[in-house]
Amino acid sequence: MRNVLAIVRKELKTYFNSPIAYIFMIVFLTLSSWLFFRGFFLIGQAEMRPFFSLMPWLFLFFIPALTMRLWAEERKLGTVEILMTLPVKDWELVMGKFLAGFILLCITLLLTFPLPVAVAALGDPDPGPLIGGYLGTVLMGAAYMAIGLFASTITENQIIAFIVGVVFCFAMLIVGEEIVLFSVPDFLAPLFRYLGLGVHFSSIGRGVLDSRDIVYYLSVIGFFLYMCVHTIEGRRWR
Repeated sequence: MRNVLAIVRKELKTYFNSPIAYIFMIVFLTLSSWLFFRGFFLIGQAEMRPFFSLMPWLFLFFIPALTMRLWAEERKLGTVEILMTLPVKDWELVMGKFLAGFILLCITLLLTFPLPVAVAALGDPDPGPLIGGYLGTVLMGAAYMAIGLFASTITENQIIAFIVGVVFCFAMLIVGEEIVLFSVPDFLAPLFRYLGLGVHFSSIGRGVLDSRDIVYYLSVIGFFLYMCVHTIEGRRWR
């Protein structure tokens, strides 16, 4: 774990010693708050569900933008060769970069605390959907982070890494939606529904904590992190 923590510190310094973290947080918080309050008073209900419903679509662009440099930049600058010579295992490199991005995401979500405070001051929101919404947002963000990190390992071009990350996340998001299920054979519909990121997010967002949803997100995160390690190992052998 010492190596993982060292990589986490290195990546967090890279984020906060440059405008990356500040731009990410300011733009995300500004846009999400504006979109939320834009319809909040029109709906006339003191709840956070409209805010959480924005997260899958905001994350679709913000998180690949955050992860696109994690490996692509290392390859472009040639520093990935230096990393490969260090006494650090491939999975430690992957976990360190993943956790750094995940910590930045969690800090950003913590900074949204004025929103539930404002909603609570204006009404009496149900705490179940509020807690479930934040938990679902964290899990979905971590899944997007793992997918974006994998996209960054397969190319040295950050723009391509961003596009691939967006495409992969979008595919995982809509695979369980009705518009997709309508066009697949009936015997495949349950499988496609289970694979959809959005379906599990909606379930947790209602305040229903089902272990199947949590296991699903952890499986997605583990699978794409494993693919990252596998890709890096293959490059090391070459």
